[in-house]
Amino acid sequence: MVHIHNLGKSYNTAKGTVPVLQDIHLTVEKGDIFGIIGFSGAGKSTLIRCLNRLEEPDTGMIVIGDKVITELDERELRVARQKIGMIFQQFNLFDAKTVFQNVAFPLEVAGHSRPYIQQRVREILDLVQLGDKAHVYPYQLSGGQKQRVGIARALVNEPDLLLSDEATSALDPQTTYSILELLKEINRQLHLTILLITHELDVLQHVCNNMAVLEAGRIVETGPVEQFFLQPRSDTAKRFVGILDHYRERRNVVMEGVGEGI
Repeated sequence: MVHIHNLGKSYNTAKGTVPVLQDIHLTVEKGDIFGIIGFSGAGKSTLIRCLNRLEEPDTGMIVIGDKVITELDERELRVARQKIGMIFQQFNLFDAKTVFQNVAFPLEVAGHSRPYIQQRVREILDLVQLGDKAHVYPYQLSGGQKQRVGIARALVNEPDLLLSDEATSALDPQTTYSILELLKEINRQLHLTILLITHELDVLQHVCNNMAVLEAGRIVETGPVEQFFLQPRSDTAKRFVGILDHYRERRNVVMEGVGEGI
């Protein structure tokens, strides 16, 4: 489904050229929920934005389905992007548009008829459990509801691939759980390939089947999520798991203290 070969990306700064991604090789199978984890500054957001060329790679090749994304001209890329949905951490909704209008926007840009837009938007709002919110505005919604609108907008063009850029990091734990459950259901119902980046271990555990670890712009480990937690190989993976183990130990100590005080 997704094949990345020898991807590289650098930025020019006042101090010179700074490499952000180096020699990235990655394959995501069709229908998988695949996670990419790394600490801040590892290059996660740049990598996911290269997939639909919101960021232009310097080197390498990206293949999604049967299209070589890195070889498409501007017109071809616009068409290809209709089959690559993306959800963002900060929702990126139009404040002056209703929920219905936000979700309908990609269909309008693609030139679909009004009857099709009406039917498709209603279908997708029902899927994300917002059928009763079609005519309200983003300011009237909770954070979780705003993210559901973002997911609906990303799905409305019936994409083959859904990209998630830290989509739950601005949400509380209960809302995060509900959004992850929604993504799992979307994956099950639509057989949609989902690639998400995160720094939250709970997200990996709850929703992902396979994963990659990004460290200083390089992929240093790939494999099943279970392997990451049971047998971490890279320094970054070991640090993540070590932080999780430390948190669990401290929580157990606190709970033991509470139990003794009862």
